[in-house]
Amino acid sequence: MRLVRHPVLCNYYVTYRCNARCSFCDIWEKPSPYIQLADVERNLQDLKRLGVSVVDFTGGEPLLHRQIHEFVGLAHDMGFITTLTTNCLLYPKYAEKLRGKVDMLHFSLDASEKEVHDRGRGVACYDFVLESIRVARELGERPDILFTVFRENLADLEAVYRDIAQPNQLVLILNPAFEYNSVATGEQLSSEELNYLSAFGRRKGVYLNEAFIQLRRDGGNHINAPVCRAASTTLVISPSNELVLPCYHLGEQKFPIEGNLLNLYHSPAVQSLAALEGRLPQCEGCTINCYMQPSFAVETSKYFWQALPSTLKYNINKGTWKRMLTR
Repeated sequence: MRLVRHPVLCNYYVTYRCNARCSFCDIWEKPSPYIQLADVERNLQDLKRLGVSVVDFTGGEPLLHRQIHEFVGLAHDMGFITTLTTNCLLYPKYAEKLRGKVDMLHFSLDASEKEVHDRGRGVACYDFVLESIRVARELGERPDILFTVFRENLADLEAVYRDIAQPNQLVLILNPAFEYNSVATGEQLSSEELNYLSAFGRRKGVYLNEAFIQLRRDGGNHINAPVCRAASTTLVISPSNELVLPCYHLGEQKFPIEGNLLNLYHSPAVQSLAALEGRLPQCEGCTINCYMQPSFAVETSKYFWQALPSTLKYNINKGTWKRMLTR
């Protein structure tokens, strides 16, 4: 049963440019402009009318945009739940300007050893993560550690949890890796490894959406009975001010917004493509977390019930449920 019929999330790409070269990502390879403040102001107004509650300012590396603090501040003041993920190379520079404006601030860290993390990211950023943790805590911020889990770094979870997340009283978010387009992320986790990850997710101060694990056990999205609701739950806005459908990773079509996101979203062209969510040939086997998270939240499937405990646990910990109730 569908519980929510309007979009709940906007993935707002401020730029595709990035100052890292992660081996498991190809976004940084794309040429890209930067979003404009005037477009952001108009689009946020329409996102509010559409019922969106969470705006994720993403990239690329979002802190490459010199006005990023203005974007998150504007969205925060309008009552949106704001989220931002960074590799931390620029966070110490922007920390004071971002203070109090990001509800869910994620610092990416994928290994307990500097050499291993920096090799995967293609740039020396491990020390910046540790420095960013120190700076954020001094400012009274509560960032999370976002750990993208591969078979190769599964054994590092314990050390990151014990030596970094717990001593700094930070939530450790487990983000199982996924493949898309031509980007390969190594061997997929085995059943035993998924069991280990699932058990780890039940620890104090750890967040793992258990539905992500079940979806992988089930072989991902199946086009004959899709669980993906990417296009109806999530609006993807490109740095060129386009609405991207059905999701960023497929990017089948891009529609210029031209100052009228509300009408564009409800247009026949957009809605006919949105109706194909999870049913396109490329959707078979998909496990992309950023679209499955909102998909599981809007209808009562088995994934909804598996996702619910960890989602409540995280939002209570972060205090974001209070803002959602009062927005």
